[in-house]
Amino acid sequence: MNEQQGIGKRISKQEKVQDIERILEGFYPETPIPLDHTDSYTLLIAVLLSAQCTDARVNKITPLLFARADNPYDMAQVPVDEIRQIIRPCGLSPRKSKAISELSKILLQEHEGKVPANFKDLEALPGVGHKTASVVMAQAFGVPAFPVDTHIHRLAYRWGLTTGKNVDQTEKDLKRLFPKENWNKLHLRIIFFGREYCPARGHDPKVCPICSIYGRKTLFK
Repeated sequence: MNEQQGIGKRISKQEKVQDIERILEGFYPETPIPLDHTDSYTLLIAVLLSAQCTDARVNKITPLLFARADNPYDMAQVPVDEIRQIIRPCGLSPRKSKAISELSKILLQEHEGKVPANFKDLEALPGVGHKTASVVMAQAFGVPAFPVDTHIHRLAYRWGLTTGKNVDQTEKDLKRLFPKENWNKLHLRIIFFGREYCPARGHDPKVCPICSIYGRKTLFK
């Protein structure tokens, strides 16, 4: 559906959802994981570091960290202060360094040195919340998940896909609207689209490929 078709035409919520998904797939048919990693452990650490930090900066820091230790066995031996110094550019380094050290030790003590492939055990690890666990489950283990951060929450609200006041409600709404088998790729497509066409600042909804059609003023049946 183009912009002219969307003006003045009442459409169903499901038609809108399907068209938004089609637009996103058209822009981003491939969905590479933006955080550099080699396995589930390095992905977990990279996602933890990405909190309040750009993926680009994380990708500059993780090679330095993983050259020192790229598995829980080696990381558990690295002093927390040393981890902190390496990851300082990512921000929140006191908290993140402590979490990286502690979770590495827990993986050794409770999970035979392996990253658990379930939400309960992942979210029990220091520094790992639901969003981080969702990314790991989706991208490391291929389990359908829909990680929602503040950026995806903002876009979903802009596009009228949710009226949720927080990421938890937005996640529930998006999971209800989109097919489960598409969640993992869709999460990444929304991130890519937001960065390029629907940023938090300096956004012009009249030229955005989705907001220009499906802003919150769109009429529905």
